Amino acid sequence: MENVQTGDFRVAVLIPCFNEGVTIAKVVSDFRRVLPDAAVYVYDNNSTDNTAAVAEAAGAIVGTERQQGKGHVIRRMFSDIEADIYLMVDGDDTYDASAAPAMIEALIVSNLDMVTGLRQEVGNGAYRRGHRFGNRFLTSLVARVFGRRTKDMLSGYRAFSRRFVKSFPALSLGFELETELTVHALELDLPIMDVATKYRERPDGSLSKLNTYRDGARIIRMIFRLIREGRPLAFFSVLSGFLVLLSTVLIYPVIIDYMETGLVPRFPTAVLASAVMLTALLSLVSGFVLDAVTRGRRERKRLAYLSLPSLKAGSVARPEVKPTIDAKTGGPDA
Repeated sequence: MENVQTGDFRVAVLIPCFNEGVTIAKVVSDFRRVLPDAAVYVYDNNSTDNTAAVAEAAGAIVGTERQQGKGHVIRRMFSDIEADIYLMVDGDDTYDASAAPAMIEALIVSNLDMVTGLRQEVGNGAYRRGHRFGNRFLTSLVARVFGRRTKDMLSGYRAFSRRFVKSFPALSLGFELETELTVHALELDLPIMDVATKYRERPDGSLSKLNTYRDGARIIRMIFRLIREGRPLAFFSVLSGFLVLLSTVLIYPVIIDYMETGLVPRFPTAVLASAVMLTALLSLVSGFVLDAVTRGRRERKRLAYLSLPSLKAGSVARPEVKPTIDAKTGGPDA
């Protein structure tokens, strides 16, 4: 499928970039070819090469974001750009542009809010060492807590409805953005699906910005933060259970000594065990309180999401929006 009939829908292709001068021209050209009616945006994130100039020469609408990190760039793009359908893709030429029409068609026909490009590796060099296992592990970890409705949580190739984009809080700073996008959809039970797409290795001369251990650690921290904030009762119940177990282990020999001698020779240990048990109880109470707060926060997110019109096959109700970048012309949106 080379083209998709988007009708009255405004489609914007979002490409965040940092030092992608080697690949960005091909990426822009490929998406302009398969989505001829779409506006292609490249936001440069302090590149030290010619990324911005090459992207503009290839026909992209170029913007900038000075705060370093993919999360900052996407937050800016979501804020600046007005469209009905948003397609997010990396500028490294690892994703297959020909899958874009199928992703957008699925979004429109099934009235979805997010379609994730499910990566199917082409060749043996697409995934760096450990990345395949890391993706499966992190996807499984999120699935156990928030639900198993996607098989590729870390994919950077996604299509979104306007209501998803404009109600997404975008709090992450870097490559943990994909985790936040996935959890946001799962937490609010939004309609989503996966569409298979080819995933290839970077071309020669193109260097990855992803640091396996540093960014992996940041993603894990993001997951635990989202669990703590999105499922506080479960999080603090586990913490409380661990503290109860620790307190029991500490107090056991003290109880044995007392039963045998009638004395408490390990008084400091008894005090510590009591403090740990009290902390466990406070943790459990905190879980109940924060669970009520989280429910209120989730309801507000849901209301913000519902305040925007849904994506309907064939047409979309256009809300009144403030002047900003238009997805077809790149100029002020009337």
